[in-house]
Amino acid sequence: MRLRHIPGSEEEIAASPYVIQNPSGRKGCWKDVFGNENPIEIEIGMGKGRFIMELAALHPNINYVGIERYPSVLLRGLQKRAELELNNIYFMCVDAKNLAEIYAPGEVEKIYLNFSDPWPKDRHEKRRLTSEDFMAVYNQILRPDGVVEFKTDNRGLFDYSLEAIPKAGWKIADYTYDLHHSEMGIGNVMTEYEEKFSSKGNPIYKLIACR
Repeated sequence: MRLRHIPGSEEEIAASPYVIQNPSGRKGCWKDVFGNENPIEIEIGMGKGRFIMELAALHPNINYVGIERYPSVLLRGLQKRAELELNNIYFMCVDAKNLAEIYAPGEVEKIYLNFSDPWPKDRHEKRRLTSEDFMAVYNQILRPDGVVEFKTDNRGLFDYSLEAIPKAGWKIADYTYDLHHSEMGIGNVMTEYEEKFSSKGNPIYKLIACR
């Protein structure tokens, strides 16, 4: 489905105090952005932001950055953010393939990938957020003990990820084909998509990857 562009979304994002402008200039200095030494966790493809904003409210001693490539989608998140009293979350409108230009080695503790675009055609494999190319980017910015958490309702993408991640030199620390009926579901925070899909009886798949 074609993403509907919202006129003026780029201008609103550029003027928002919640969006980091020129994020590459923050490389190695993200502690200064938040004004503390708390760990940093990021969500790539945050959509409307329900997941990461709920995490930020639950864990005030963790700093969060929501990343969304599309201005019209990020704008919806900003509208929700304005209603919340949080000081541990910011957003960026960037392409995830450029994250190594934005974060220094070891500057990020955890990466969340939630219901990413499956890019089902073979020629688009490198666009998948769990491809070897993207895992190489994550390898550059995560702490040595950092992890990637991935959730999806797309069985094809999940099976692909279970194979592609080890090929990239990572290991699968844990995984499930039915998150909401497993021990991995304890304390699970749902995204908008997750609530929609699971309400229809669709199983949710999750894996945790580490080096």
